[in-house]
Order: sequence, then C-alpha cells, then structure tokens
Amino acid sequence: MSTTVSMPQLGETVTEGTVLRWMKQAGDPIAQDEPIVEISTDKVDTEIPSPVAGVVAELLVDEGAVIEVGTAMAVIAHEGEEAPAAAAESPPPSEPDAESPPPAAAREEPPSPPPAPAAPPPPAGRAAAAFLSPVVRKLAREHGIDPAAVQGTGRDGRVTRNDVLAYIEAMNLRPLPEAPAAPPSDPAAAVREEDETRKLSRLRVRIAANMVKSLQTAAHVWTSMEVDYLAVDRVRLAHRRAFKEREGFSLTYLPFIARAVMDALRKFPVVNSTFDLEGRTAAFLRDIDLGIAVDLDQDGLVVATIKNADDLTMRGLARGIRDLADRARTGGLGPDDVARSTFTITNPGPFGSFMSAPVINVPNVAILSTDTVAKRPKVITTPDGQDAIAIRPIGYLGLSWDHRAFDGSTAVLFLRRIKDNLENWDWEQHLL
Repeated sequence: MSTTVSMPQLGETVTEGTVLRWMKQAGDPIAQDEPIVEISTDKVDTEIPSPVAGVVAELLVDEGAVIEVGTAMAVIAHEGEEAPAAAAESPPPSEPDAESPPPAAAREEPPSPPPAPAAPPPPAGRAAAAFLSPVVRKLAREHGIDPAAVQGTGRDGRVTRNDVLAYIEAMNLRPLPEAPAAPPSDPAAAVREEDETRKLSRLRVRIAANMVKSLQTAAHVWTSMEVDYLAVDRVRLAHRRAFKEREGFSLTYLPFIARAVMDALRKFPVVNSTFDLEGRTAAFLRDIDLGIAVDLDQDGLVVATIKNADDLTMRGLARGIRDLADRARTGGLGPDDVARSTFTITNPGPFGSFMSAPVINVPNVAILSTDTVAKRPKVITTPDGQDAIAIRPIGYLGLSWDHRAFDGSTAVLFLRRIKDNLENWDWEQHLL
C-alpha cells in the first residue's frame, strides 16, 4: 500500500503554492510527521509533514513548480514495504499544465494552432467554466479575457495557464490603436558598475506583488484624526511596572487602541467587510480577526492574525499581539497565523512616525495606522469654561480605506468612535 501526499490548503484564501525544496528524495526513509517538502504561498513559507512512516517512492513535481491545492506531490510506500524500482530514478519532467509557466522560447510564439479535427473540441462559452482551474480563471479575469476565446491545449481541450499566457503575449503584439506605447522602464539603466545588486528575497517579492495588487484593486482614500491620550496615559503609567512584572513585557499604547477599535468595528460593521465589485456583493463578516503588521527587523513585513479579537480583554489583546510579534520574528508563524484577517492595524509609532497612510491589506477594506504619541500643546477648556493651553500626550490615527466599500462619512465616524473611546473610557476597568 502507499499514501499520496497532496498540496494542502494553507489558509482559506490560498489556492496555490510553490515547491521550494524537497527535504527527502526518492528512496529515502521518512518518519510520520517528518517534513518532506517546503512550500511557499503568498502568505507564508511552511514545511509539509509526511502523514505516514515509510519510504519515499516517487516525487511527482519538481522544485520551483507552482501547483494548486489538492495536487499530488509525492507517493510514500508504507513502512515495511519496498518502494517501486522506479522510485530511485528522478521523476520524469512534468507535463506543462495550468500551474507551470511556459518556456521562454514558447512564450515568444503566438498561441498554438487549433488541434487536428480528430481531437476533441475545446469547451466553449459557459461550459468552459467547468474546465477552468482557479488559477486560470483568476488570470483571465485580471486581463479581461473571455476564456471561450482562448484555444485550449490541455486534456480534453482544457484551457491551461500556458494557453492564457500565450494568448496575452499574442494580444500584446498588436499595436495600440491610440497613443503610441511609452518606452519600457528599465530599472537596470539606473544601476552603475560600482553599485551593489542583491537578489530579492521571496518575502520581498510577495510584499511587492501584494502591494501592487492592493493599489490596483482598492480605491484608496486616507483620513486622519488627532487623539488626546491623557486618559490612556494615566492608567498606562500607573500600571506599567506591575504589568511588566506580571506579563513579562511592557504595556504599550497598542492594546488600548486595539480594544477601542474592536468596539468601533461592531458599531460600523461595513469596515469589517469585504467588497466584490464583479459579484456585486459585500460580505459583512461575523468574526473580527485582527491583523497586526509586524516588522521583521527591516527584512520585511508580515500581517499576523488574532482570531476573534473582539472576544478578548485588553490584557488578552496585549498577550496576543506580543505572542504574534515574537513568533513572527523567530520564524514561528504557521499558515493559520497569517490567514483571514478582517481588519488590520499597522504600528509605525515606535519608530517615530508623525502621520502614515498605509496600503490596505486586501481583501480588507481598511487599515489603521497608529503613529507616535508625543507631548504637544493643546487648547483645552477649563472647568470654569475658559480656554487654556495644556501639554498633553497627542497622537494621530490614520485610516486608509476603500472608497468602493463605504464613504467619507463612515470613515470619519469610525475614527471618531475610536477617538472617543480612547479619550473617555474608564481604562482602569479595562485593565483588570
């Protein structure tokens, strides 16, 4: 008997992954739960364990291949059984499919001619949708391509990723009907011989792709509001020593802000939603899964998620934030830790920022930036009704929001709710 190891679902929104490294080769013994392969997704890199003990009989995909969830990756002969003779050989080159990019030479040519009459005709119209993988469907949608117009070369005429890429290449060969094409941008032109060139890390490539996707998807607008942190500061300073002795880490402003945000998201549920223009729907999410952007010592940024954050006390939020930050910086995050945030907070304040306009973590429709709290002069009204200038701990909250999902009045009222909570709540009670 044997067991097939397939590409798992590494997060709710993950549909594909890249095979980074085989940790075992054909013919190698392997224990149950021992890592067999390292997979990279747009969220996280993770090692996949073997579900059984035995001998690696066959590796079905090559390193560097991009595969969909559910794709068979390897075969393991059960313990006590001999692996097939072919197991010791290198796996045959996989047939190009919906996940593998076409060879460079192939991409220079127009799409392949239609198959011979004896071959089954490719699916067309609405019937073609049943033959499209999620990757192919997404690629066609992003480029405004009707899959029925693409000649399929896959099994039974299925349209593959290679077919769509070839179609895009062929379409790009046609001159634009209006303005002439702009000269291509060449980043290498600005590089001199004495400059240092470094290979981009996988994390930096993922961040770059996600940022561009967000700006191309969401209609970004930025709104900010000033907050007087006097009420927060009084409690924070009074309890910071006892808190650190009990919890083992410092009490910062971030848990106070996170707790105030939970209340505001319940008051304005559209800010805790997703927006689908193509489907003409908005999903108002029942759970609040708070994404916290964590800086990895300037080597990148990852958004880790506190599940059901609105069920936590302020101490619980502080512990959750600290735990995620520690594990992110030591490589201890798993796929579930970076999956399905519904709203995100980024915190550049400790680095000294004044105001920030962050990029939305799509499919979220908003992201909150918490900037530095500093002592600043402020006009206040005294108990006898007179104006006076006081020194207060002042900070700014910046909200980047998707104008497709809601409008400016909602953004301002949402920020106003957070501000009022921070300035007026009895934070002594929240810290108990």
